[in-house]
Amino acid sequence: MMNLALLRLGQLAAFLALAFLGILDVQGGLASDSVEMALWRVAAAVAAAAVWLPAHRQDSVFLPRAGIVLGLHSLFLTAVVFLTAPEQSLWGLAESAALLGVLMVVARRGRAVWAVPAVALLLAAVAGVPLRTGLGDAQGVVFGLVQALAGAAAIGVGVYLRTLEGNRQRAVDAVRAEQRAEFARDLHDFIAHHVTGIVVQAQGARFVAEQDPKRVLLALEQIEQAGAETMASMRRMVGVLRDPQSRPDAPLAPVAGVSDLETLVGQFTAAGGPPAGLHVEGDMAGLPVEVSTSAYRVVMEALTNIRQHAPEASVVGVWLARTPAQLMVRVTNDGPAARTPAVPHRPGYGLVGLAERVRTVGGWITAGPGVAGGWVVDAVLPLEWSES
Repeated sequence: MMNLALLRLGQLAAFLALAFLGILDVQGGLASDSVEMALWRVAAAVAAAAVWLPAHRQDSVFLPRAGIVLGLHSLFLTAVVFLTAPEQSLWGLAESAALLGVLMVVARRGRAVWAVPAVALLLAAVAGVPLRTGLGDAQGVVFGLVQALAGAAAIGVGVYLRTLEGNRQRAVDAVRAEQRAEFARDLHDFIAHHVTGIVVQAQGARFVAEQDPKRVLLALEQIEQAGAETMASMRRMVGVLRDPQSRPDAPLAPVAGVSDLETLVGQFTAAGGPPAGLHVEGDMAGLPVEVSTSAYRVVMEALTNIRQHAPEASVVGVWLARTPAQLMVRVTNDGPAARTPAVPHRPGYGLVGLAERVRTVGGWITAGPGVAGGWVVDAVLPLEWSES
């Protein structure tokens, strides 16, 4: 709303400025034209203003085409006035200012293939407008050069703003591409976790079907819930990957963080994994989003690996500790160390992708055998990180 209000205010100010220049034109001799010629020249100024004042989208085809028409029209009008009109003291300041505005806007917003000829024609038209006056040839040339310099300045401003816009758009595109790649990794993390739990519960249900039918019903309910969560994650992630711009309401960051770890750990145990405990030291409120979501994914990936590679584990521990400078995450299990691969050797995304993600926020992660046996995943995430 604020940007729109500023745009409208700027358009009003430009319109008032052009109206003031138009009054000067009339007082300076434009009124000495015939009625038809005066209306023609006023219409030229109004047409140029009508192209310049409204907001236009980037890479517009209409703008340069309109600029070509305005440039040709202005050159034709200059030739007619130069050959037929009586002497005047002013040549049309309002039209000159409006054409300068068109030059700037075309250089900034016009599609390149059309903008180049449009800018050339408009610059020639702006430089030629002073020839409409009855001043001496030398003075007309001087004023023409002055307006040509003003036109070059308008082109420079437009190109500069176009460059800034292009740099900003490239930065946005790079961030969007990075986010989409991150969503691809998130898709793996979320889906792998839920699907692994479904497989484990289905296997457990098969073994207890004859002994305890009630436990089978519980397992089926958990499988249904995990399946629904999996489908929701897939729809959310794939929707953003397919067309992020058409889904302005889609999340641009993962939805789970440290506050969801208690639920994650509880689901791990309920799905048939070894008993898992969550231990938190320090206040976890107010964590940076990238730290909170990265910590969640560290724990999720570690728990998924325990299901896949350490079925003999009897206990799992998840520790989070916050200091003024960093968040430390540790996930341990007492299963055989040889069953869980280290970070550098794991194929696919898994911990390799997780290590990559942690490094992007300035942290580090290790995974390997614990001193007392089992397997330990440690991650340290700085709370304030800069590239320097």
